Amino acid sequence: MRNAALQERRNRQILADLVRAYIETGEPVSSRAISKRFEEVLSTATIRNIMADLEDGGLLYQPHTSAGRVPTAAAYRFFAQEIASQATVSVVDKEWIQREFAGAKTSAEITERAGHVLAEVSNGLGIVVSAPLGKTVMEHARMWLLPDGRVVVVLISPGGNTRDKVLRPARLFTQAELDATSDFLNRLYSGWTLEAIRADLLQKLANESERYEGMVQSALTLCDPAVLGEEGSRQLHVEGTAQIAGTVEFAGQGQLRELLEAIEQKHRLVTVLNACIDTPEPVYVQIGIKEITQSGENLAVISAPYMHNDLVQGSLGVLGPTRMHYERAVSAVAYVAQLFSEALTKI
Repeated sequence: MRNAALQERRNRQILADLVRAYIETGEPVSSRAISKRFEEVLSTATIRNIMADLEDGGLLYQPHTSAGRVPTAAAYRFFAQEIASQATVSVVDKEWIQREFAGAKTSAEITERAGHVLAEVSNGLGIVVSAPLGKTVMEHARMWLLPDGRVVVVLISPGGNTRDKVLRPARLFTQAELDATSDFLNRLYSGWTLEAIRADLLQKLANESERYEGMVQSALTLCDPAVLGEEGSRQLHVEGTAQIAGTVEFAGQGQLRELLEAIEQKHRLVTVLNACIDTPEPVYVQIGIKEITQSGENLAVISAPYMHNDLVQGSLGVLGPTRMHYERAVSAVAYVAQLFSEALTKI
């Protein structure tokens, strides 16, 4: 349900103008500053009254009695979802991003350039993260037996990305069994996600147990996301740590230390970025990221999934200060996700 203070169009426009002005200057915004931007001729008194209503609605606050207003997290959320989501990537950014991607031939090169672009547009972190293991598309599987009975499982995804894991299964396998299991998976399930593979194997086991029991049980054991280990199989690339560390929002040493520790403990970033995979929006925006650090109220994340053959391969996006240029960041994240998806199909 929309905030009552945002029911009127001019209230929404004044709030949008105020957020833009604050992003540009970092200073509390006065009614006089808004009157110079506003398309209608409104007195500063009228604008002050509207700003007071927006403050009552939890969208603005006034640092000092004589100061202008500053947007709250709710105001940034409104701006990102209703204003920035309508933005399109500028011609200048489009050409620059295309130049950055030009010549990238490998998955590692594409990932590095995407992270660099995203860090630049947000003045924060550019992050590329692989999908949760269960949502990973398997193009090819290979398995090897080690002398001590452990098994190396290698899953190759579109674009040449690999995930490998050393398992100690409950029973001993022979190399012949591993080869047969790999062949079975490659013939029937190339292009499937591990979640879908597991669901189909369980269905086969339930409906045709005599025909499939041995092979399916082996495949379930060796190609199960839970057995392979979710956290250790995620891959994450981060660019721009120095940039976000230099923003005024993290000038305090305590807050900065927390942020750098969170970046080091990459699973927190993975959790936040992968949230976009399960949301219907093409670009996911979250204002205030307490999952990462206690001072996360000063952070915002903008992310989008990237695809291969209409299947989600992972997510990418930016983690930056709440005072970031959302229109540029949102449109750039969407465009980078598009180029990243297209680049994967060409590898």
